[in-house]
Amino acid sequence: MGEDQLTRGPEASLNVSKEDAMKVVVAVASKYGATLEIAEAIGGVLREQGIEVDVAAIDRVSELNAYDAVVTGSAVYAGHWLKGAKEFLEANAGTLRALPTWLFSSGPIGDPPKPKEDPVDAAPLIEIIAARDHQVFGGKLDKSRLNFGERALVTALRAPEGDYRDWDEIRTWALSIADALKANPDPNARV
Repeated sequence: MGEDQLTRGPEASLNVSKEDAMKVVVAVASKYGATLEIAEAIGGVLREQGIEVDVAAIDRVSELNAYDAVVTGSAVYAGHWLKGAKEFLEANAGTLRALPTWLFSSGPIGDPPKPKEDPVDAAPLIEIIAARDHQVFGGKLDKSRLNFGERALVTALRAPEGDYRDWDEIRTWALSIADALKANPDPNARV
């Protein structure tokens, strides 16, 4: 699936009417597709839990008022979220503060994953939108997909190539979001 595509899943439960279904957008900024794959996995888990989900590239999300909750994720490079993701959160801060919102970052690589600390810009972003949670997931490095400058940088840093995403950890986090939404389905209530 291309990074600019949108996926929409049917409600997983036949007992949930379209009008009553909670609707969530998973908006993602992904440079090479690994973070988009995490967003798709989160969306899949939420769908399994009977939640209507749209997964979209962050630059394709323009109307947040159609949603009851938001999950936003970004790839992390050199300790920072991608510019488009930061701009999305800053531009929509008022709306996001009024909705249950979760954030995730993808980027640490190696075993154990490095860096251990949150991205540099995570704390201010969490604060401006009053995010319920922020989770950092391992990333994926495929040197063959990098441009010359990026390859030179990861070679100089001796960054290990490989896929360091923990799919069980991602699933568990997505289930915690579904549980929170089911426990408090009122989008205006804060947990």
